[in-house]
Amino acid sequence: MVVTNPWLAGPSPTKRLERDQLEGRILNLLSSQNMCVLATVGADGPLATPVRYFHLDFTIIFTAMGTSPKMRNLREDPRVSVGVFAPLVGQASSRGAQLFGTARILEPGDAGFEDYWSVVRWQSDHVERSRDLSDPPLGPIGVVPADRIVYTEHWLRREGYAPRQFWRRAEAQD
Repeated sequence: MVVTNPWLAGPSPTKRLERDQLEGRILNLLSSQNMCVLATVGADGPLATPVRYFHLDFTIIFTAMGTSPKMRNLREDPRVSVGVFAPLVGQASSRGAQLFGTARILEPGDAGFEDYWSVVRWQSDHVERSRDLSDPPLGPIGVVPADRIVYTEHWLRREGYAPRQFWRRAEAQD
């Protein structure tokens, strides 16, 4: 029998990537995708919402109407999980990350808003809607600094590494 990816057979390796290697792979994933699923919880229960995101290192940034259910939920309980994933072609291409953290909602004028707003690429939306580029849509942004990340990449098995890797924010980075 011909097997396309024989390295997927058998038990998974358990070897861990060095921190800098893992961070490089996570940042590559975050940089190569632009949609995530943001999971929040509110009075009506859990809510998983697809949102376009931007990132600054291991921090996810997204825009939303201040009255949206996800923003309402974040005001009630800022704990979130964010799922980012690459398109799946087969088991060998499985690659994604679950980020866990505490979200903040920043309004224009809040400390740090400008730092995070600078990575939001709003211009293409404005062009698509025939809006003036000299008038940016300054509204609230959601900011999720990852406290921990579960990164999955089955191609790592081929290199002798566990397909699931774990990252935590270093104390020195807080």
